[in-house]
Order: sequence, then structure tokens, then C-alpha cells
Amino acid sequence: MDRPNIVVFFSDQQRRDTVTPRVTPHLYAMAEERGVRFDDAVTCQPVCGPARACVQTGQYATRTGCFTNARALPEDADTIAKILRRGGYRTAYVGKWHLASGMTDEEGRYETKAVPEARRGGYEYWRASDVLEFTSDGSGGYVFDEAGRKLTFEGCRADRITDFALEFIRGADADKPFFLFLSHIEPHHQNSSGRFECTPEDRAAVEGEPLPEDLRGSGVDRDQWEDYLGCCHALDRNFKRVVDALAQRGVLENTVVFYTSDHGCHFKTRNAEYKRSCHEASIAIPMYVFGGGYAKGAFGGVVSLLDLPASVLRAAGADVPDAFDGLDLLAQAQGDVSREAVYIQISEDKLGRAVRTDRWTYAVRAPRRSDGWTKPFSKVYVDDYLYDLRAAPAETRNLIHSKEHREVKARLRKMLIDLARRAGEPPFVVRGRLIAPKR
Repeated sequence: MDRPNIVVFFSDQQRRDTVTPRVTPHLYAMAEERGVRFDDAVTCQPVCGPARACVQTGQYATRTGCFTNARALPEDADTIAKILRRGGYRTAYVGKWHLASGMTDEEGRYETKAVPEARRGGYEYWRASDVLEFTSDGSGGYVFDEAGRKLTFEGCRADRITDFALEFIRGADADKPFFLFLSHIEPHHQNSSGRFECTPEDRAAVEGEPLPEDLRGSGVDRDQWEDYLGCCHALDRNFKRVVDALAQRGVLENTVVFYTSDHGCHFKTRNAEYKRSCHEASIAIPMYVFGGGYAKGAFGGVVSLLDLPASVLRAAGADVPDAFDGLDLLAQAQGDVSREAVYIQISEDKLGRAVRTDRWTYAVRAPRRSDGWTKPFSKVYVDDYLYDLRAAPAETRNLIHSKEHREVKARLRKMLIDLARRAGEPPFVVRGRLIAPKR
């Protein structure tokens, strides 16, 4: 079998700075030994559903209409799973989907029901729930299989979700390549309890880990931080289980493994939620690739979560559709292509846009905050944030009205407008603000 297997290990709400020798020892060690670490990976949409729509379709969330949560992926969307199936791959999805339920269609709300085949994005093997935090908690719950049967489980959720993935790996046809998308919910907070839920053992493994700079003095509860890291530690244990299962089947050397997340977590320090903003804690994500043509090392250029789908197809030897908005990670790592900035669409908390370069973050927002839930575009935006990440990595000073940074802002504004046009957005204008946010 010449074509490689492909595994995407996908976490939910994981900050990039959680990958450390103590919190994620297995991922960290494997990256040191044989992986490519993308040091400046950024999400294209810091909200669960929209980010996942981008990953499955290779397009910005506004192109598919999935610009907020609770907007179902169009059934005719040509997803990476459909493309790979046409190319002879066996496809599998395990964990949290978050792309089936519509906001207004009462007959189409699948948060706690089995997702019908037409809304599964082309995946065959199915052990998933549309909104996993509604059908489970940190220590039990249920998902559904491809026949719509409810599969209950007990014990640590990260372990049990991984069990379903291992079932697929061990039973996969040796004569046919497979594509497995393993979508964990950890370290996302549990909606029913409003906390991050991990096992006592995972919590003990990270106890005493210092707060990152952006959270110091913010009032963030240390218990929350350590529970959050405990969830990341559980993911790491299960990442090792997946790698070990691939090795035991004798297919690890012919498997390309991606590890990344949909967005980060700022612990309600920037708005009333955990993400939904352009700040580093919300947009900076882990991004690692093992196998294929990826040589060991670190790549420092800015890359986007939207590069994942194109990279998956390239790894499989498939053509990347012209409609895809991302770039191939391998081509970037090898220096064949590059980008100056990642374009970010922001919704729900506000309707906004941002560009993130290797040094600067510049963001704008629609004048009416409520537009973030109801509209995908605005004809007018106003200046929101400008951060110099080299001078203040924790983004403690908003430079949006700094006279010394007028030229920088003008250049970034032009870049933002150009990237919006490339993303298929209608024209808009950007105006200055009378009063700037403090942070």
C-alpha cells in the first residue's frame, strides 16, 4: 500500500503553550524525535463550529454559511472525507462533530440525537455526537454509531473516546488506506458544570504548573488552570495510545499524524466566554505533523488552521480543490510557499476580523456587537485592537490609537481588506474608533 494512512488528532480549546515536557510529555518527546512543530500556528476562527467547518471544507466559515455555532454544514459540501473516499480511502470520525444542528430548524437539531448520514460530512465509520458536551461529561456519557445506535460509556471521557478510535485502527483493512479524524472535546470546559473536568491522576500530574503571563493577576482560579492542564495531560496519554496502536499494527511508518486544536482559551479574561476574540490566548494553537515528507524540526512562519485540510489531501496524494483557501503545511515547511499573515474571522461575541503576522495583531469589529450572532459580514468596521507581540507578548497594551504606530496600522488595515477580498467577502470600509479598549 503506497498511499499513507492519515490520522488527525484534534483537541478543543487547547492553548499552544500547554505543550510542555510535563503537561504533554509524549507529544513533546515525539516532536523532539521525529515531528515538525509549527511554532506560530493560528486558528482562522476562534469558535468551535465555524473552525470545524473550515477544517472539513478547506474554506472560510463565511463561504459555507457556518459562521457561528448551531449552523449546520451544507449537505452538499465537498469535504475532505468525501474527497478521500472518492480516492479509495476508508474514512472514520470519532468524538465531537458540532456541524449537524441548525439554529432554527427544530427538526434538524441533533445536539443529543443521532446525526443522520447526510449530515456526517462523508465519514463512514462513525462514533460521534454532534455536541459531545451535551451527551457526556468528563467521566461518562454516550455517542452514536453509523447505524444511529446509542453507545454508552463510563470512565474518563478522553480514554473512552480514544477506545473507539483504537477499535477502528485495529480493525482497518490492511489493503486500503484510512483517514481517521479523532475529535476530542478536552480541554473544553464542561457546559453542565462550568468547569474543566479531568481525573484526579491527570490533575496531580500537572499540579503546581505556573500561570502563563496573560493570566497572572487576572483573577483566574488556579484550580481551573490545573484542571484545564489535567485535561491536556489526558489528551497526551491518549495520543500515545493512538501512536502505539499504529505501531502495533505495523502501519506507523506509513501514517501521517496531525495534532492540532480548533482554538485556544483565554479563561474569560477578554470577554464573557473562553475564546471568541483575536487575542493570542484565543487564537494561538498547537500544530504538529509526524510522517510523510515532513522532516524533523521547527517551522517559525505563521500558519493557519485553514492549512490543515489542504495538507491532509496533499499527504494522501489527492488534488487540492481550487476552492480551498488554505496552503499546504509541507510546502510551507520546505520554503516553497509562504504567507505574511493569517486572516481571522470572529463571530458571536462580536462580528470582527483580524490579521495576525509574525509580530502584529490588528483587529476590527462591526459597530454593533449583536451582529456577531446574526450577520456574516458588515459594510463598516471600526478599529478594535493593535498589538505588538514582540514588545508585549501578553498583549497588555492596545496600540490602536498610538500615533507612533499609524503607519503600521495603515499597512495592516490594507492587508486585512485584501485578505477579506480573497476570502470572498463583500467590500467594506474601516473607520477609526473614538475610544479604544484598555486591553
